[in-house]
Amino acid sequence: MKRNTWQREAVREALETSEGFVSAQALHSGLHATGSPIGLATVYRALADLASEGEADSLQQDGESIYRACTPNTHHHHLICRNCGLTVEIEADEVETWAQKVAAQNGFTQANHIVDVFGLCTSCSPG
Repeated sequence: MKRNTWQREAVREALETSEGFVSAQALHSGLHATGSPIGLATVYRALADLASEGEADSLQQDGESIYRACTPNTHHHHLICRNCGLTVEIEADEVETWAQKVAAQNGFTQANHIVDVFGLCTSCSPG
């Protein structure tokens, strides 16, 4: 586990107050707007650390990693609006069962997976 520095705490707090997913650049801009001297490379490192420790979710969107705070040490999946970015954590027991079954059928153990479902939320859906 990484030690908590003021930079890491600043990134964690900024992420927790952000709505939905946010890029490192957007988070960095927000921190600078409040007078923080934190560097962009530090923001990237802190976000990567938070994601690897399960304190942030990370997705790829248009070739860029985006992040949001999440409940640590919980395995979950997301519904994500392709238009506005609204994100909802969902239960997916069927996916869990399927992933373990497919892994076992192919001789794999300790299988992990990531499932995110992209679509349009009610507000962004036509009609």
